[in-house]
Amino acid sequence: MKIFICDDTPESFFTAVFDAYGIAGAVITSDGNFQLSMGDEPVRVHYDIEKCDRVRRVLKKYGAENDVLSTLKSCDTRKEQVCFAYVKRLTELKKSIKNAFNLPEVVDFNDILYKITGETHRLKGLLRFKETAGGVLYAPYSPDNDITDLLTPHFAARLRSEKFIIHDINRGIAGLYDGRGWIITHVGEAEICLSDSELAFEGLWKKYYKSVNIESRPHERQMKRSMPVRYWKFLPEKND
Repeated sequence: MKIFICDDTPESFFTAVFDAYGIAGAVITSDGNFQLSMGDEPVRVHYDIEKCDRVRRVLKKYGAENDVLSTLKSCDTRKEQVCFAYVKRLTELKKSIKNAFNLPEVVDFNDILYKITGETHRLKGLLRFKETAGGVLYAPYSPDNDITDLLTPHFAARLRSEKFIIHDINRGIAGLYDGRGWIITHVGEAEICLSDSELAFEGLWKKYYKSVNIESRPHERQMKRSMPVRYWKFLPEKND
């Protein structure tokens, strides 16, 4: 069995799709811990612009490119193989299969896609910005999936007159907005100095939270429903 190993970029994946398409039993992955069995043939994929563009044109034709690109942002180690199976079925049927829930390839694909869109939607409401001493808004977070480039344009539209940074601290990726345009870049650890007003407001917020919180009637269950515990480390009121 041939195992096509990508470098975790969409371009590499699309190249692998082109190369693996006609090979029975082929697998595509970017998982560095993928276990090879006896007789498996690993193939390292090198980006080829022509092959990549040909695959993307097919996906655009059937309106599937954006969904595939979003699914590839998943932390699920099966993402490339699930997308590969989806693309193969799409090209076999030569029509959109987004809502063909009778197909197992579509069910698997949408299961991953919904986790991406769900986390993106939650963080549009849960992401916390802090004002730095330089006046730039800074929002650290650690999402399950690689969604910084999905969140950044949303906040660029909402905070048009502000400068901000959305920092995925686990992946070392940041979305930067300067008030005119945004980019995604790789960054290291950040040392942030908060503004005096931010420190004052955080202090007031903690006092308010403590004053309305009734210790004899804890509401942790409700809080967990509203915001998963993995996001709590970025809340001032939960890190007093």
